[in-house]
Amino acid sequence: MLQTIESIIQEAHRLVSMNPSGMPVLAVAAAQDREVLEAVETARKEGLARAILVGDSQRIAEEARHLSLPLDEYELIHEENVTQAAATAVRLVREKRASVVMKGLLDTAVLLKAVLNKETGLHAGRLVSHVGVIESPYYHKLLIVTDGAINIAPSLTEKVDIIRNACDCARALGIALPKVALLAALEKINSEKMPCTAEAAILSQMNRRGQIPGCYIDGPLALDNAVNKEAARIKGIESEVAGDADILVAPDIEAGNVLYKALIDLGGSKGAGLVMGAAAPVVLTSRADTAEVKRASIALALLVASGTREKQ
Repeated sequence: MLQTIESIIQEAHRLVSMNPSGMPVLAVAAAQDREVLEAVETARKEGLARAILVGDSQRIAEEARHLSLPLDEYELIHEENVTQAAATAVRLVREKRASVVMKGLLDTAVLLKAVLNKETGLHAGRLVSHVGVIESPYYHKLLIVTDGAINIAPSLTEKVDIIRNACDCARALGIALPKVALLAALEKINSEKMPCTAEAAILSQMNRRGQIPGCYIDGPLALDNAVNKEAARIKGIESEVAGDADILVAPDIEAGNVLYKALIDLGGSKGAGLVMGAAAPVVLTSRADTAEVKRASIALALLVASGTREKQ
């Protein structure tokens, strides 16, 4: 089981070194983004991945000059229109010329529309969701936080897919049976005022009955009881998950977004982020993310993509 963000990067390097076909390929949609170009150039220099740059070739060249980035090391596909750039990047993955899609200078909605197109995209019959992998100095292992970026107010059935996506990511990190905590403000069910607590109880029971296999699920759990064994003991909570969660499932996008950003910006954590649930992982970083977050997100995507290929 991988324990740190750096170990994710090291494991990605190990898998790449064992791949007889060489470095995996990122398809970057609307690649005319300086920070993204910097991240893919770092990945290339490290021997982690190479990239096909899809976007406005003139603007890509301008940004490359600022970075002293050698464009002759890249395949460049000119697409001025960002919608078409997204479609082309997705097509490269469908045609197996690339294994990962990476977001450049375009709206997330535009990229996801191309990814989820049932005829030309990477739709896999499942809801897509964002997973953030967190290395906190105050927790004993990596944490997956979901979903703080895509699904605004997921229904019970949508949360099943969110859980499955997060578990797929956890398995790519070497966690065979992920422990899933369904977060709420308290551990008691209040279906009238806090419907997420009732949904958490239903999802936990579905897991016990084998309807959501391959993991342990418990909830509702307040955050402290999910990650602190002593807090769980004081409240008399006994479960496989309490105090030792691998995955934190937020009740809605506001809670998930605040939790993820608080851990990164105030909690001294390191992170990586992906969109899961499509036929291939999507690297979806913010322009405010550090170079290290982008590097780690690329490495995480390569681990997930490697696991996806093994299933096919």
